[in-house]
Order: sequence, then C-alpha cells, then structure tokens
Amino acid sequence: MTGLALVLAYAGFAAIAILANLASQRLMLAALPNVYVLALATGTIIGLLVKYALDKTWIFAGAQHARAGEAGTFGLYAITGIVTTLIFWGAEAAAWLVWQTHMAREAGAIAGLMIGYVVKYQLDRRYVFTQQMPTQAAADAT
Repeated sequence: MTGLALVLAYAGFAAIAILANLASQRLMLAALPNVYVLALATGTIIGLLVKYALDKTWIFAGAQHARAGEAGTFGLYAITGIVTTLIFWGAEAAAWLVWQTHMAREAGAIAGLMIGYVVKYQLDRRYVFTQQMPTQAAADAT
C-alpha cells in the first residue's frame, strides 16, 4: 500500500483507535468518576491493541521486526508508543487544566493523538516493522 491509499488507511485506523481509546475512557469514567489516570491508562491500552492489530495487518502487510518475533515486534511497537503517548497525554492534560471540561479534554486528546500518530508511523516504519513477511506465493515455493 502506497501513497494516498496508505495515508487514508492509516488515518482511518487512527480514527478507529481514537474512538476505541475515548470510548474506553468514557466507560471507565462512568464506572469510576474522577479517576482520570485510570481512564487515560485504560484508553491508551485499548487504543494500542486496536492500532497494533490494524497497522501490522494492513499498513505494514504483516511485517515484523527483523530480529524479533511477534512478542518482540509488539514490544517495540509499544515502546515507540511511549513517546507518542506522552504527546497525547500532554495535550489531553493541558486541555483539561486550561478549560476543565470533558469536551476540552477530549478535543485535547484528539489533537494529541493525531500528532502522536504521525510521529508513531515514522518510528514504526524505521524501527519496528523492518522485515516484510514472505508472500504466500513465496512461502508455497519453498
């Protein structure tokens, strides 16, 4: 996948992960009001799992790290997510601190996630999904 199709797919998958993240946060806050850190962590984990599955399958065509198995690839993916999570949490927390409304908090989260996903794609392309998986035809030939 290249060009515009790649950008649209990545943006669509980011939107799906953002919705999963925010829905998880809302569910957590509904169950435990005013426990923002737990809501952030829950949303982040759910968003990470959703985005990894979509990225690995569709964006990077089943690629994995050249020297790591599935668990290692996911570990590297999660590590690159630390930087982008800090961007996301910073934007969300700043919006909450400035305006102290849930609408502002979610707007900050969306802005932080959008910026973070642009950074994350670059990190994942360079450091995580470094080896393409063989195609079915190549696998059948061996």
